[in-house]
Amino acid sequence: MAYARSKTSLLISFEGIEGSGKSTQIQLLKEYFSKKSYQVHVLREPGGTTFGEKLREAILSSSEPIHPLAEAHLFASSRAQLIYQKILPALQNEKTVVIMDRFIDSSLAYQGIARSLGFEAIEKLHQNEPLTIRPDFTFYLKIDVPTSFARQKSRGNQKDYFEKEKEEFYQKLIHGFDLCHEKFPKRFRLINGNQDPKAIHEEIQGILNV
Repeated sequence: MAYARSKTSLLISFEGIEGSGKSTQIQLLKEYFSKKSYQVHVLREPGGTTFGEKLREAILSSSEPIHPLAEAHLFASSRAQLIYQKILPALQNEKTVVIMDRFIDSSLAYQGIARSLGFEAIEKLHQNEPLTIRPDFTFYLKIDVPTSFARQKSRGNQKDYFEKEKEEFYQKLIHGFDLCHEKFPKRFRLINGNQDPKAIHEEIQGILNV
C-alpha cells in the first residue's frame, strides 16, 4: 500500500477525557484552516467509515462488559480501515488537513492504562501498516474529573459505554494521557482545558504556526 504523502498536508488529533472541549476546538481549527484555503477533513474514532461507524455503535451501545483485549482490537480495526480508506488518500493532496477526534493515544490511555493492558500491548497492535501512521500534532485538552462530570451533566445526554465509568476509571485515563505526554513530548502537546475556548484556540494556533 504505497501512498506519496504531500509535504503540505497535516494530520492533527485531539485527545482528552469526556467534556474536555475537543469538539469545540476541532470546529474552531476547521474554520481556521478553511480560511487559509486548506481542504479540511474532520473524522472521529471509532467511526469515520461505514465499517467504523458500525463498530462504534456496537461498542458504545453495549450493555455488557467488553473484554479489554476485544476493545483494543475493535478500536484498532476501526482505525486501520479509517487510515486506509480516508486518512492516507486525503494526505496525498496538497494543503490538506485531517483533524481527528481521538486517535492512537486514546487506545493507549483507555485500553493500555485504564483497562490495564499496558502501553506495549497497544503499541504491538500498531506495529504493522497502516497502523504505523502517527499524527503530526496531538492536542491533549486536560481537565480534572469533577470538571468532566459537571460538563457531562450539563449536556443532559444519555451516557454511552465509556461515559458510564466511575471516577477511578477517569483518573486512570488522565494518568494514561499524562504518560503519552511524557513519552511523546514533541507531538503530544498538553493544554489546560479549563481556559476560555478562544485562548485554547490561540494557543493551538501558536503551536501549529501555519
